[in-house]
Amino acid sequence: MQYMLMFYQPQSEFDQRDEAAAQAYRAGWMDYVGAIRQAGVVQNGHGLQPPLTGTTLRVRGDKRQVQDGPFADSKEQLGGYFVIDVPDLDAALEWAARAPCASTGGVEVRPVFMAPTM
Repeated sequence: MQYMLMFYQPQSEFDQRDEAAAQAYRAGWMDYVGAIRQAGVVQNGHGLQPPLTGTTLRVRGDKRQVQDGPFADSKEQLGGYFVIDVPDLDAALEWAARAPCASTGGVEVRPVFMAPTM
């Protein structure tokens, strides 16, 4: 079954100024990415540029509303995702728990909707 792991990080992790701490954090992610890819469960995935580089679009009636940055003003922002193929939710949760941001932000685990073939 396919699950999407969405990695939410506090803004402080995007704004990391201490170079030693930033390198250690990146190294944790590189270890995680290496392990999950080596396990052969990754179907797709990418890290994302910092939240301030995003643009949010909403359509209300016939008007577009465009806002720089993420729409939600929240403590945590989406930093990246993986789509993994594992036997069950428990296996997906095991991979989610290993993500570096699980201890400082969160990882949303959601089954992927597979559209019926026509």
